[in-house]
Amino acid sequence: MRFLPALTRAAALGAATILAATALTACGDDSSSDATANPYGLAQPGVLRAGTLTDAPPNVYLKDGKFTGFDNDLLTAVAGKLGLTVEFVGTDFSALLSQVNNRKFDVGSSSITITEARKKTVDFGNGYDFGYFGLDVPAGSPITSFDQLAGKRVVVVQGTVQDDYATGKQLNPVRVPDYNGAINQLKAGTADAWIAPAEIGEKSATDSNGKITVAAKQLSPAPTAYAVAKGGDKLREALNKGLDEVIADGTWSRLQAQYYPGRPIPADFAPGSGAVKASATPTGPATPAVPSASASAAS
Repeated sequence: MRFLPALTRAAALGAATILAATALTACGDDSSSDATANPYGLAQPGVLRAGTLTDAPPNVYLKDGKFTGFDNDLLTAVAGKLGLTVEFVGTDFSALLSQVNNRKFDVGSSSITITEARKKTVDFGNGYDFGYFGLDVPAGSPITSFDQLAGKRVVVVQGTVQDDYATGKQLNPVRVPDYNGAINQLKAGTADAWIAPAEIGEKSATDSNGKITVAAKQLSPAPTAYAVAKGGDKLREALNKGLDEVIADGTWSRLQAQYYPGRPIPADFAPGSGAVKASATPTGPATPAVPSASASAAS
């Protein structure tokens, strides 16, 4: 009967092996389940957390406590194609790209112009819009074009593509954190000009009671796109797919007509991958247009 302890020990070892194997299998199942439930690596499965601005109509802004605008409404439609809901969070543009890459946000939605410098921080989806630069000056200013800015005190919002433009032109711009800061500089006469997103500059001039005028406008050299963290290929590819779908079903055209009524689309601009053509006849319920100029903002 001395062999019984040995058999008992063997049985115990066998049971432990089976339990260990079961545990490993269970862990594998959990990992597989997580990947299925959250294929895009979102901070919260099923929810696309988007960093955006609150004060840049008609692209991104707050209305009655709700985040809206062309960029945000388009992102909501794209996310719907992916079975996701969107949670918008307001932030400063100067911090947005780093916050996206640090995964505080899953995506950045703020009329972000694609540039080579920004590609070092984030990855971009396909372009969904285009934009213009505006040149705002105090009333009575002799400045009438971008070519007259050398040696002038030029204000820009920090981190925007207008900041990039002014720096590239060696204008040594004065950087402020937000649009109100730029407007106040013009009103106070402490800046000679503000390089702005065109429609924001036009609205600011209209609201200034004659203190600010728009001197010039020019097309931005690159499209705007949603930003995702470096290496977030699955999310980026999914957003590109969803974008093509809302272009094909007419949502993109409807939102263009809603937020930029009468704005001509450049002949060489095609939204999304270019594999689908924007519907000439917008679909979906009509929505009152927000007050805007004929050009879009680009940050």
